[in-house]
Amino acid sequence: RKYNGHIENKPLTIPKDIDLHLETKTVTERDTIALHYFPEYQWLVDFTVAATVVYVVTEAYCSIMKPSQEMNISVVWCLLVLAFAVKILFSLTTHYFIVEDGGERSVCVTFGCFFFVKAMAILIVTESYLEFGLESGFSNFSESAMQFLEKQGLESQGPVSKLTFKLFLAVLCSLIGAFLTFPGLRLAQMHLDALNLAKEKITQTLLHINFLAPLLMVLLWVKPITKDYIMNPPLGKESVPLMSEDTFDTMRLWIIILLCALRLAMMRSHLQAYLNLAQKCVDQMKKEAGRISTIDLQKMVS
Repeated sequence: RKYNGHIENKPLTIPKDIDLHLETKTVTERDTIALHYFPEYQWLVDFTVAATVVYVVTEAYCSIMKPSQEMNISVVWCLLVLAFAVKILFSLTTHYFIVEDGGERSVCVTFGCFFFVKAMAILIVTESYLEFGLESGFSNFSESAMQFLEKQGLESQGPVSKLTFKLFLAVLCSLIGAFLTFPGLRLAQMHLDALNLAKEKITQTLLHINFLAPLLMVLLWVKPITKDYIMNPPLGKESVPLMSEDTFDTMRLWIIILLCALRLAMMRSHLQAYLNLAQKCVDQMKKEAGRISTIDLQKMVS
């Protein structure tokens, strides 16, 4: 038909139950060039490492020299890391909104509204239950802002009201929740795939702890669950605290550092589970009947 001039625009199709075997190879840096936003992520990782070094050096200098009139620039570097991370997440989320026929846009908006309502509900809870320090932080910020404005010769009752401050936090939390919707869903899928690949019990246990790490971090700041039981444990008639408040705060910070190190250690298992999605899709395709175009097959395994 091709020699007779009968050329059709239909794509080439193959049976779905074809005997197809995928070969494995080591991923190199050249293979990652075609990935979307990979240069941005690589730059963010490099900048985060540099910011961590600056933070450690600055904190060591402040603890040894104890300067009184110098600004701690380590906080600025940490804020820059957070700002660049949010910027990359924003770029990734805007990619979902560009797709016209996809349902990703509705999912992001739905989860954004859900996290907004959830953040508003959490901000209503008093400091006696959630030890976030928002009340004291807002008071210190307002006092510092008022002192600065008074030095400039301006009269003000404060930069913003407490309601506006909490509303701004709720909007910020809703945006971050919308940005992390699809990365969170992908992480959950990689967690399940990594559990299926893991053969040892210790690896599966570490994967479970790694998956529940964000929840464990949040529970450390819930007073009735952690602090009240540790600071004032119900041991008979007398209440003997197991540790001081400073020791408890230090313990929480070390737990966060250990959980972050565990997340980095489990990253290899998650990435390998993500790379195995191609073989998983091919195995699922072989169970189906019909035909598939070579273009769709290429998109499936690439």
